[in-house]
Amino acid sequence: MEFIDAHLHLDQYPESETDKLISEWRSVGITGLVAVSTNLASAYRTLELKHRYPDFVYAAVGYHPEQALPSLLEREELFSLLRKEKERIDAVGEVGLPYYRADAVKELEGHCELLGQFAVIAVELALPLVLHAVHDKAQIALDILLKRNVCKAHFHWLKAPDDVVGKIVHHGYYVSVTPEVCYRERDRHLARRIPLSQLLLETDGPWPHNGPFAGRMTTPVFLHESVTAVAALHGVSVEAAAAASVKAARSLYGCK
Repeated sequence: MEFIDAHLHLDQYPESETDKLISEWRSVGITGLVAVSTNLASAYRTLELKHRYPDFVYAAVGYHPEQALPSLLEREELFSLLRKEKERIDAVGEVGLPYYRADAVKELEGHCELLGQFAVIAVELALPLVLHAVHDKAQIALDILLKRNVCKAHFHWLKAPDDVVGKIVHHGYYVSVTPEVCYRERDRHLARRIPLSQLLLETDGPWPHNGPFAGRMTTPVFLHESVTAVAALHGVSVEAAAAASVKAARSLYGCK
């Protein structure tokens, strides 16, 4: 079976082990991954990885919202980088709205403005948006996308009320589940609600997971277990679920 990890922080793995890790992942059917960025330095590192593994890494450039707003200089350089390197960039992300930060409410307006700017650039460059927007921030992010006429978006590790999930699906956006789909009912419920044609598989590595994954380094290899859970939830074969997730990733990100 073939797998594409739809959301992973490749730049956060030990640089000295990258070649070995990617070789191991390829050997078990991982044919690509979407490498997201968290800030400007992360974006440059992600593009380096894209250069080294052009047939494996799909690069996303963005600014993770669970941190203080970027300076004007960093913001402008990120926008410039997206436009300058548009031929090598496959998505705008990870971007979105803060939820977990202590000052998330205080900075929400600024992050909404920043997400709107990233959305405008995504439309300009015909690139999908990779979103971190959970719980009550999911509806706000959805409104920003619709206002800016964003056609392609991926709500990663989504946590949102059922009615908001329904709207996301209705507008043709994609949703991914992490390995938590193997052991957490919230994620299993979400996976049931997303049509396989819009359901992506991700690990968010190297973020650690619990359940059967406790104590293990998070890698795309976990997708073998995630897809088994998704297949059971949708009542299809593991092979069909894996094929559907790869087809969805290719449709959204242009993965070969």
